[in-house]
Amino acid sequence: MTTTGKQIFTTLESDGTLTVEVGTKEFRDPTGNQVLVKMEAAPINPSDLALLFGPADLENAEYSPGKIVATMPEPFNSGAKGRHGQRLPVGNEGAGTVIATGDGDAAKALMGQCVACVPGNAFSEYALADAAMCLPLGDHTAEQGASSFVNPMTALGFAETARMEGHKAMIHLAAASNLGQMLVKICQEDGIELVNVVRKQEQVDLLKGLGAKHVVNSSSDDFMKQLRDAIAATDAYFGFDPIGGGQMSDTCLKAMEQVAVTKMSEYSRYGSNQPKKMYIYGRLDLGPTILTPSYGFGWTLSGWLLTPFMANAGMEVIGRMRKRVLDNLTTTFASSYKRKVDLEEMLTKDAALDYRRMQTGEKYLVTPHG
Repeated sequence: MTTTGKQIFTTLESDGTLTVEVGTKEFRDPTGNQVLVKMEAAPINPSDLALLFGPADLENAEYSPGKIVATMPEPFNSGAKGRHGQRLPVGNEGAGTVIATGDGDAAKALMGQCVACVPGNAFSEYALADAAMCLPLGDHTAEQGASSFVNPMTALGFAETARMEGHKAMIHLAAASNLGQMLVKICQEDGIELVNVVRKQEQVDLLKGLGAKHVVNSSSDDFMKQLRDAIAATDAYFGFDPIGGGQMSDTCLKAMEQVAVTKMSEYSRYGSNQPKKMYIYGRLDLGPTILTPSYGFGWTLSGWLLTPFMANAGMEVIGRMRKRVLDNLTTTFASSYKRKVDLEEMLTKDAALDYRRMQTGEKYLVTPHG
C-alpha cells in the first residue's frame, strides 16, 4: 500500500528557470527500520533556503497558488549544474507522529509516538525516516521538537569541535541568531569562553540578557578594539562564521593576529606562531569570501558541516548530544517562530520574501496539514 500526500518540490532547469511548487507524492510503506511520519511541523532553516530558492530573483518571480517560477542568475545557475532538471524535495528537519513502521524492532518501538526526524523532505504531509535518526519527543509537542536537530546539534557540534581541537574559547559571528542564543547557553554550561559578534545594539542587549560576557557590535566605531580586547581576554583564536561571504572571517583572523603579535618577544616577517582558525558553516552572504595578507601564515579557513562532523564524532558523542537536546528542549534548545504557514501559504510572495531574508528572530514554521 501507499500513502498519498502533498509535498514541496524545487526544480532548476539549465536555462535558469526555477520552479518551486506544491506537488503530490506517493509514499510507500516503510520497510526494515524505516518509519512513516505524518509531518506536523517543520522549520524553514537557512540550509533549506539554499536548495529551495538559492539566490533566485523572488522579487520579480511569477506567483500562482502553490507555485513560484523565478529566474536563477549567473554564476549561480551554472554553479548548480548538478541539479539541473531534477525535481527535488526540500526540508531537512521536522516532527510528527509515526503512523506506520517497517518490521525492524527499532522502527516498531516508535509506532504512534511523536518524533523529531531529518527526512530531507520535511516540507511534506508525510515522510519516510530511518528509526535511528528519529528522536522520540515524549511529552513534548511536534512544534516544540520541530527544530531539535539542525540548530541544537550544530551548536553542540561547535562546542564538541572546540574541545576536540584543544580550544577553550571561540568566536561566533551573527551571534544573535536562534543558534547563537543556544550557543551562549551551551558555552555557559560547558565553561567555554565565547566572543559573540553582532551588528545591532538591540542584539548586544539580547545576548547580554542571556548572560553573555563578551558581545561585540560590528557597527560600533571601535569595533576592532572591542574585538581585540575580547580575544585578548579569552584567547579565542578559533571561530565559526555563518556569513561566509565578505570579510568577517578575515576581520577575525586579523584581530587574532593583532593580539598575538603583542605577545611576541621579537618581530617576524612571517607573523606570529599563534595558530588561528575560522570555520565557515553557512552562506548568509553569497558573495566571495575575501581574505587579505594581514595575519602571517599561521591560519586556517575551513568549512564545517553537521553531517560530516557527526560521521567523524561517533555514536557515543552523538547519543550524548541527542540526550542533551531532549533534556533541554524547552530551555537551552527552545525555538520560537514568527509565523506558521501551510504548504500553499509558504509559496505566497509575502511569505517567501519575508522568510528568505533570514532575519534574526523571524523564523517560519511550516505546518503541512494546516
